[in-house]
Amino acid sequence: MGLLTILRKQKLKEKEARVLLLGLDNAGKTTILKRLLNENISTVSPTFGFQIRTINVEGLHLTVWDIGGQKTLRSFWKNYFESTEAIIWVIDSLDESRLQECKYQLHELLLEEKLLNISLLILANKSDAAGSLNAKKIEQLLHLDVLKSQHYGIFSVSAITGDGIQEAMYWLASDLKESKMGILSN
Repeated sequence: MGLLTILRKQKLKEKEARVLLLGLDNAGKTTILKRLLNENISTVSPTFGFQIRTINVEGLHLTVWDIGGQKTLRSFWKNYFESTEAIIWVIDSLDESRLQECKYQLHELLLEEKLLNISLLILANKSDAAGSLNAKKIEQLLHLDVLKSQHYGIFSVSAITGDGIQEAMYWLASDLKESKMGILSN
């Protein structure tokens, strides 16, 4: 058993988990986080760098690192991988032209040794808009079927209306609690 596995288990025993909120720029990461925190979403600016927020889901304290998705910032993502238990990957389901770039970034990310066997929650955001792709179509376009070492869940959500976000977060909390070798049984 590796040191990272031991650290992850200890954090989950303490009912805490470190989560990275990632995705391409303009996918809606910060808006989703603000929605989860019941904050005003009428003014959201691009994230340059990162912000750290804590949310509670099903008795689990999630420390969420919202990291900017601009091309110039993506090379810095690796600086945040240590002790990460989950990634929330946000996709703009309206922007089909960037799905190849999104697929490439996600698959490159999941090759990182420090991210093996983490929980992966994929949010297909902007599902409330006409012309958006549903979660099943995005799952096919991103070729998620090739992920061998990742357990993932994919949900259609809307940061604006809040649709689907709570269900997705419940899935993540449940996956962190139960799929990680039954660490938390209550």
